[in-house]
Formats: sequence, structure tokens, C-alpha cells
Amino acid sequence: MRTVGLLGGMSWQSTQIYYKLINEDVQARKGGLHSAPLLIKSFDFAEIETLQASGQWADAGRLLEEQAAALQAAGAEAIALATNTMHKLADNIISAVTVPFLHIADATAEAILASPSRQPLLLATAFTMEQDFYTAPLGACLASVGGAVHIPETQHRQIVHQVIYEELCKGVIDSDSRTAYLQIIRDESETKGCDGVILGCTEIGLLISQKDTDLPVFDTTALHCAQITNFICADDRSAQK
Repeated sequence: MRTVGLLGGMSWQSTQIYYKLINEDVQARKGGLHSAPLLIKSFDFAEIETLQASGQWADAGRLLEEQAAALQAAGAEAIALATNTMHKLADNIISAVTVPFLHIADATAEAILASPSRQPLLLATAFTMEQDFYTAPLGACLASVGGAVHIPETQHRQIVHQVIYEELCKGVIDSDSRTAYLQIIRDESETKGCDGVILGCTEIGLLISQKDTDLPVFDTTALHCAQITNFICADDRSAQK
């Protein structure tokens, strides 16, 4: 198996899900006592969130660059970033290492293109919904098959973002917030004709899942974990190089 370096802790609530899902998948594929060869750098999310909120993305980028390079030096054969929002700085990581970077949007786009959904609704942090580092590449993939990615209206974006930072990142799972999210999905789907839902923040899967809606749900955490496990378990060690 190949070793993956995971940049996590943003927040640790979702990083623990990465660790669980990847190891469960590796054990299911390999059997016995096998577990995933992972190197994990867990950041203090309070420091990262301060940089996000103040727009100090260059400083955050330098932190990711340093730690990605450290993971490669420690033996990582690929790097993965366990957060959608910080993929805003994916190019920083790519420039800092020579091993593959496993991009969460690639895993998401692949799953959507393999499904009937062509007009998915994106639920994520305000950074991810309102900036183009995520919606542009995803939208380009969908446009190639006549589709588009949709984001909620302003007031809905504010609710989604607030729940992520004030609740989910702190491990708070509130039934009223679940109800609010599901109402947003219904309202936006009716007005925009959405035929799927992208859980575009790695914590949202803590709150809602496929059982909560009839629309196809694309859980980016689960999709990214499957992409990572595919790399770990690939027999051809030259694959994805």
C-alpha cells in the first residue's frame, strides 16, 4: 500500500471521519488486520479560522505549503487536504510538493458525472459557495455535459455558513439546524430546478445525509475518502504519479 499525507484539523470533527472512513475502506478491501498508512498533520483550527476571517490567505497558504512539504519528507506518496474551503489554497500545496495532490473537487465531479444529476445545489462555507476556486472547476465539468452548479440565495448561504462554524465545527448537532438545511434544499430545488445536493463542507455530513432527502446527495467527505483509499490500495505504484 501507498502512504498518504493528510492535512487535517480544519476542523478535527471531519478529520476523525476521514480517519475512520479510510481505515474502514482499507480493511474492507485488504481484510485481516490491515489499516491505512497515513501521515496526519492536524492544525489548530482556531488559528486557521482567524486567518480565513481576516483574509490572510497568503499566510494560511504558507502554513499549508510547509506542512505538505514536511509530510512528503516524512514519506507521504500523495497529499490530501481534509477540508473543502482550504482547497482555495490547493495551488500552494501543489507547488510545494512533487507527489500527487488528491483534490476533493475531482472526486466530487467524477461522482456527479457518473450520476443522472446535472443541476446540483452546493452547500458549503461562504468562502466555498461565493468564491470561484471550487465552483469554477466543478462548474466547468458540469458545463461539459450541459449542467451547472447552483449556490443558495444570500440569506440561505448565511444560515449554512453559520451552522458550519458555530455548530458543526464544534461538534454540535442541532435538529433545528437540520430542519433549516432541509428547508433550504427544498426551497432552492424548487426555485432553481436542482436535482442533487453537494455537501461541500466536510462537516455537513454530520448533520444531513441521503436518508434526509429524496435528491441524490454527494457527500464530499465520503467521496474524497474513497479517492484517497483508491490511491492507497492501487496495485500499480506508478498510477496517479
